Amino acid sequence: MYVQLKYQSWSEGKSFSMKLEPTMFREYDIRGRETPDELNEESMTYIGRGYGTFLKRRGVDRVVVGRDCRATSADFEQALIAGLTSTGCDVIDIGLSTTPMLYWAQYHFKTTGGAAVTASHNPAGWNGVKLAVGYSMTTNSAQVRELYEIIENESFETGAGTVKESPVDDAYIEDVTKRLGIEGQPRVLLNTGNGSAGVIGPRLLRAAGCEVVELHTRLDPTFPHYPANPSVVEMMEDTGAHVRSSNAEVGVAIDADGDRLGVTDENGSTIWPDIYMIPIVRELLKEKPGAKVVYDVKCSAALEEDIRAHGGVPVMWKTGHSFIKEKLAKENADLGLELSGHIFIVHGYYGFDDALFSGLRVIESVSNGKRLSEIMQDVPRWFSSPVYNAFCPDEEKYKVAQQITDRLKAEGYRVIELSGARVEFGDGWGLVRASSNLPQLVLRFEGKTEQRLKEIEQMFRDILKEYPSVETEWETG
Repeated sequence: MYVQLKYQSWSEGKSFSMKLEPTMFREYDIRGRETPDELNEESMTYIGRGYGTFLKRRGVDRVVVGRDCRATSADFEQALIAGLTSTGCDVIDIGLSTTPMLYWAQYHFKTTGGAAVTASHNPAGWNGVKLAVGYSMTTNSAQVRELYEIIENESFETGAGTVKESPVDDAYIEDVTKRLGIEGQPRVLLNTGNGSAGVIGPRLLRAAGCEVVELHTRLDPTFPHYPANPSVVEMMEDTGAHVRSSNAEVGVAIDADGDRLGVTDENGSTIWPDIYMIPIVRELLKEKPGAKVVYDVKCSAALEEDIRAHGGVPVMWKTGHSFIKEKLAKENADLGLELSGHIFIVHGYYGFDDALFSGLRVIESVSNGKRLSEIMQDVPRWFSSPVYNAFCPDEEKYKVAQQITDRLKAEGYRVIELSGARVEFGDGWGLVRASSNLPQLVLRFEGKTEQRLKEIEQMFRDILKEYPSVETEWETG
C-alpha cells in the first residue's frame, strides 16, 4: 500500500503521479531513502502541506524550520517550507542547525510548531523530518498516522504564509553556557562524525570554557569515516583512540543531527549512556531527593540499582525519544535517557535531547580535577553486551518481535512488554525489539556474571535461528 498523489510539479511544471511509501512514516518521525520512489522535493512538499494542516487544526500557524548537513537537506527544507506556507503557516527558517537547536528555537521564538529536516543518525542516502507537537515534544505513533491520513486524503488547509530567515547560533550559545560551571579549561576531544554538530559544537565548547581537540568536525554528508552515531562501536573506538593520542581528559561523540551523545574516559574507554549518566543522576538526587528518572528498556540494571540506592525513583519505559519525552511529562520527572545516547535534562534545562548540552554536563563533572574513570569506580557492576542489530525486513520485524514475545510469555518467563520483549531472569536479562528506524531487530543482553551473559545471549541466538527472515550475522551498533 502507498499514498498515490497527483499534483503539479513546482520544479518541472508537469503533472504526474507519485508513490509516498507508508514505511517512511515511522513510530515517531519520517525517514526514507533519497530516491524518486521515497523522499524527494515533491514528497517533502506534500509532507509540509500535511504538517501545516496538522498544526492549523491545533490552532498553530507559526513554525520553526531547520535542516541538517545532508546533501539533499537544503533543497528538501525549501520544499517543506513551500508546503507549510501553502497552508497559511508562517515559517521561521533557522537554516543549518542541529535538531536540538531547532527545539531550542521553539522556546526562543515562542511557537509550538517545529520541523527539522534530518535523518538523524541514519547512514548517507537517507533523509527525513522530525516534527514537534509542542515544547520539548515530538510526534508519537498516533500523530504520525494522523499526518499520513491527512496526506492520503489530500485534506489540506490553504493560505499564504510568510518566511523569515532567523539563525539562532549566537543566542543558543549564550543561553547554554550560562547554565554551566566548567572550571580549569578541561581538554576535550570532540568528534562530530562530519555531521551537523561540527558547525556549532567547537564554538559552544570553547565558549563554555573547554580546550577543544576537534575530530571530524568538517561537514561532509557522505560520512566518509563511519556513520555519525555514537551507538556504533567504530565511532566510539575512534574517539577513544584520539583521546589517548591527544591526552584529552574526556571524549565526546555526537551523532549526525546532534541529539545523541557518546562518552569516553581519559583512557579512551567507552562509557555507555546508562553508565555515564549515573554521576549526573546522583547530583540530581542530591538537589532533589526522590526525583524520578525515566530510562528505556535497553538500559543496564546497574542504572535502576543506583537510582534506588541514592533515593530516586526509576521509571523504565519504551525506547524512542518521543515516548521518553511523553513519559517525562506524564511522570513530572527531572531526567530521562536512552541507551542510544538521547539524554533529556529537565532540571536546569528544557527537557529535550541536546547532546552538546548533555556532553557539557559530563565535562562539568571532570572539570574539578577528577578523572572520569575514578568517578565511575563505584558504579554497580553488571556484564553487558553491545547493542546488536539483526537485519529483518520492515514488513516482518514487528511480527517476528511479537511472536518471540508471545512464545517467551507462554514458556513462563517474566517479560516486560514496553518495547518488544525484555525477559528478566533475576541474574540477567535479554531484549529483542523491532527498530523504529531501520529494517532490523535490536538486541541486548546483560548478566551478573560473564558466563550468565553468554548463556542469555545464546538462548536468543538459538530462538532467532528459527526465523528465515532474520539474518544470523549480527552487527554491533
